[in-house]
Amino acid sequence: MPRLHSKPTGLPVVNDRAAAIDIGSRFHVVAVPPDLCDEPVQTFQAFTADLQRMADWLVSLGIKTVAMESTGVYWIPAYEILEARGLEVIVANARESRAVPGRKSDVNDAQWLQRLHACGLLRPSFRPNGDIAALRAYLRLRERHLDYAAAHIQHMQKALTFMNLQLHHVVTDVTGATGMRIIRAIVAGERDPGVLAAMRDRNCKSSVETIRAARWETTCPNTPSRCNRPWHCMTSIRPASTNAMHRSSARWPCLLPTSLSRESHWRRRATGPNSPTR
Repeated sequence: MPRLHSKPTGLPVVNDRAAAIDIGSRFHVVAVPPDLCDEPVQTFQAFTADLQRMADWLVSLGIKTVAMESTGVYWIPAYEILEARGLEVIVANARESRAVPGRKSDVNDAQWLQRLHACGLLRPSFRPNGDIAALRAYLRLRERHLDYAAAHIQHMQKALTFMNLQLHHVVTDVTGATGMRIIRAIVAGERDPGVLAAMRDRNCKSSVETIRAARWETTCPNTPSRCNRPWHCMTSIRPASTNAMHRSSARWPCLLPTSLSRESHWRRRATGPNSPTR
């Protein structure tokens, strides 16, 4: 005997072809209006083939719009697949959907979300189009690289302090031309203060004698190795940040001047906003 689904009562239905998805890390629960099929709630795995099958099922039922909550980053693959099928997908704030009164404890999350979406009670979050989303991903990636580089610069400064190498007192920026040459030589194994001081850049304001006076003195032979890891991490992050900048600039040429003007942003984060580059 087929199951009978009573039509929901209460607020008027605005979107009669609305569905909702309860996003999870391993599977998604999809709810559709109960009068469209015998099983209005179905579960799909988070694999690509299952997401394609979920999209086919929603399209076959004539669903026009789908709502989901912004759960971590798990919603992005489902969002992109459904959007490619021509469905109107909205990402709702979970805090807003749970703030609506009247929810029962025995109601499935997907069914409750579908009911709210059908009544037009969900406000969609801003989701840019493909080009803007790609640009935002590049900029966020570069911003993250800048944060990582700034943290590793601070680790290098701490390692220099352990060695009592007062390099930051004789050069305005340890990541400038002079500072990077000296740190590169220390990582390579150079310990002679005269050789390190001779690596002074010609634009450096401090003299060779001043830089030689800031030589390092330590009784622990492993102290210079403290600088190795942050040095290698920072030098590996810099090409990744530059690569992200060039990729975004090649796709959007109008952003090239802005990106170049922010090239020394990772230095300012580690040494202060008014520090020179030498």
